[in-house]
Amino acid sequence: MYAAIRQVKAKPGMADTLADVIKGAVPIVSGVSGFMGYYVVYSPDDTVTAISLFNKVEEAQESNRRALAWIDKHLAPYVIGPATATAGPVIVHSLP
Repeated sequence: MYAAIRQVKAKPGMADTLADVIKGAVPIVSGVSGFMGYYVVYSPDDTVTAISLFNKVEEAQESNRRALAWIDKHLAPYVIGPATATAGPVIVHSLP
C-alpha cells in the first residue's frame, strides 16, 4: 500500500469553504487506478492535508500530479502559497 500526501496552508477561517470545494477533487484522485481511499484533515494551524491510498507507488505519484494541477486551478483564492506533495510506502497501518 502506498500513500500520496498533499499539504497546503489555507487562509484562516476557510475550513467549511474548503471542505465544499475539495469535494470536487475526489473524482480526480479516485479516478486513478489502484485507488483505495481518500482523507482530508484540517489542522488548527490552517494546514490542509489530503491523504490518498493506492496499490502502487506509480499510482500514488500520478494522483499527486493530477491533484496538484487541480489545486492550482481551484484552490488559489483560499490558500497561501503552493501545495506540496509526496508519495511513499505505508509502513504501518491498523484497522479495527
